[in-house]
Amino acid sequence: MDYQLYSLAAALVFADLFFSSENPAVAVVAAMATYGVGYVARPVGAFFFARLGDKTGRTKVLFYTILLMGLATTLIGFLPTYSQVGVLAPILLVLLRIAQGFGAGAEISGAGVMLAEYAPAKRRGIIASLVALGTNCGTLLASGIWAILLVAYSEDEVIAWAWRIPFIASAVIMLFAIWVRFNLKETPVFEERDDVVDGKALSRERRRRRQGALPRGDDPARHRDQ
Repeated sequence: MDYQLYSLAAALVFADLFFSSENPAVAVVAAMATYGVGYVARPVGAFFFARLGDKTGRTKVLFYTILLMGLATTLIGFLPTYSQVGVLAPILLVLLRIAQGFGAGAEISGAGVMLAEYAPAKRRGIIASLVALGTNCGTLLASGIWAILLVAYSEDEVIAWAWRIPFIASAVIMLFAIWVRFNLKETPVFEERDDVVDGKALSRERRRRRQGALPRGDDPARHRDQ
């Protein structure tokens, strides 16, 4: 939902809040460009957190990504505007947008991996697809939130302060998601890997040392459990 809240805000209010231009169309394009910056950061975040997830586990990565995305989204609601701090306002907005995109890159794929590895082998495809369903539900929810704001408040009120409400209120969802993920157990697929000991994957050097220390024909899994 974080991305959808931002995209609608970029189209509706960010041109007036964070960019100064005599041409309103240019300001809108600049506001939407900040939305695009998040998509540039997404593949970088996906690559970084994917490697981290293979080393430290799926649950830890999902904890980090929701924390990163949630904090970035909430802090957007506290940003000063262009009229208050000048060019610093769009710079801070872009930085938070990059952080949001960096976390989102692993959020969707990481959640899909998590569901697939928990699901029965014959149902992994359909269960992992629920991530896409959740993303689309977030789009509908964000659209509904902005529709309520535009109906409940005048245009001047939305520009003045009401635009901050959905971003600050997203902290509630972030805290709930953090609580849920903090209590998640690691996936059985990850735990059953031969190179995983105490919830972390061994480095290549440690794997070679460990394999060299085992008698021929011995079972690495048995030593892991001891």
